[in-house]
Amino acid sequence: MKSSNSSEPSPNLDSSKLESPPTATSRLQPKKDSWWLLIDPLLIVSTVAILTLGLLLVYSATRGDVGEFDIADKSFLYRQALFIVVGIGLAALAAFIKPVHLRQFWYLLYFLTIALLGLVLVLGVEVNGTRGWFTLGGFSFQPSEPTKLILITGLALLKSPVGRQNKMVVGKMLKGLGVAIIPVVLVLMQPDLGTALVYLVVVFAVVTVSGVKARWVLILALLAMLSMIVVFTSDILEDYQQARLTVFLFDIDEVPEAAATYAYNAEQAQIAIGNGGLLGQGLFKGTQTRSSLVPAQQTDFIFTVAGEELGLRGAGALLGFYALLLFRIWRTAFLASSFFDRLICTGVFAMFSFQMFQAVGMTMGMMPVTGIPMPLVSYGGSSMLTSMVSLGLVVNVYRRRYQPLN
Repeated sequence: MKSSNSSEPSPNLDSSKLESPPTATSRLQPKKDSWWLLIDPLLIVSTVAILTLGLLLVYSATRGDVGEFDIADKSFLYRQALFIVVGIGLAALAAFIKPVHLRQFWYLLYFLTIALLGLVLVLGVEVNGTRGWFTLGGFSFQPSEPTKLILITGLALLKSPVGRQNKMVVGKMLKGLGVAIIPVVLVLMQPDLGTALVYLVVVFAVVTVSGVKARWVLILALLAMLSMIVVFTSDILEDYQQARLTVFLFDIDEVPEAAATYAYNAEQAQIAIGNGGLLGQGLFKGTQTRSSLVPAQQTDFIFTVAGEELGLRGAGALLGFYALLLFRIWRTAFLASSFFDRLICTGVFAMFSFQMFQAVGMTMGMMPVTGIPMPLVSYGGSSMLTSMVSLGLVVNVYRRRYQPLN
């Protein structure tokens, strides 16, 4: 009779103990991997389509009200194109990085990002009441963006051994929460509630998939809700920041005075989308867009440009490409050869889906006004590079779907 090994797995992030391959990995690897078997063509196509539409929308939002003798401002267009090119290079590196290197350097990267999140509170530049950016040579860097990837990778490393045979499920969950709580607190101190929400959504998604029982998932959700209540009722957020986050709950005629400005911004965003109708007013021809009536059109409110100039047809196509991208990430998670890979894809899926839903819902008055960029579309180097590297990791998982991690 074979004796069962009931010893608990070591908490060390050893490569031999991180792999709990899903049952779906009984597939055999082809003898020869052709290039089209190493990448997901639909993921690449949807990404390129979103990037292309995003580049056009950023240009339209920033070119100015160009008249007969005026020259369009192309500075934002050139910078966004540069971010995309650099992002493609970083994504290619992420697609071929070995998982063992992620394990070796994760602690260093984690403490580096924590140090940057702490340093930005002292030396950072304040934008719209949030001190979360470093500026150098005309470029800005937001450390809270790459922290999303560090958090996803760390949670996957800590939770990948979790399974029915593991007696330390709760312990692993607490370790994951410990990894997440420090960046969440530091981001709230900026304060940037939108990014903190992204962190919480990623933690909740990865914990849910990692094998934790439903009652612990429910407890985690309740703790997250309690934390948000504490943030709203404390002095962390200024009055105008609370007003910005709650303005979507009021009718336009019942908005409190403190939220009047943000109600106006949200109203202008909805007017812009309404102007587009079914077919749109045409690229570079949106009246709201050309008049700069909607705030932060190249960043947080970028979807209003799509709604006004491309109409329901064009904006729907953009959302369709997002749906295809999310489906391919979900499918890659299903095909993953190890639990670590599956959790990586889960975290990326949660990050993309929440940010996309929030960015669209905010412009339609369905979600609070937060500073969450629309991934691959909104202007900004930190967001673009983070999104591209995260997709590179998904490609990495897809490329190795027939074999365990090594």
